[in-house]
Amino acid sequence: MRVSDLMRGDVQAVHPDETLADVVEELADAHISGVPVVDRHGKILGVVSTTDILEAQAESLMAGGGLWEDRVVEDVMTRPGLTIPGDADVREAAQRMLYGEVHRLFVETDGVLAGVISQTDIVRAFAAHRLAG
Repeated sequence: MRVSDLMRGDVQAVHPDETLADVVEELADAHISGVPVVDRHGKILGVVSTTDILEAQAESLMAGGGLWEDRVVEDVMTRPGLTIPGDADVREAAQRMLYGEVHRLFVETDGVLAGVISQTDIVRAFAAHRLAG
């Protein structure tokens, strides 16, 4: 099974100059825990996740309570965002997530964001296959 068979193509993305307050709203509205950070051409620069945002909040509190909400994505995002081509095998995606200690990989086509595959997507596919078999 290929990554492209399981990936979701409707990926929300943010830009490096967006504020954390805007990203928090987007994450909450979409019920997701992370989004890719892309340039204006759709090239993946990194990822910003709930973990990055919580760390920014904690740093802000320790530094005397500055406004973490006004910080921009570029300041807190994790670089690089881990990627995989759509034609890669799903088992390779699972290994990359395991070794990279991440919950999702962004799928690239010709260097541009094309989708996302998560641990949950892979587990669902394995469970469906096992139940059907």
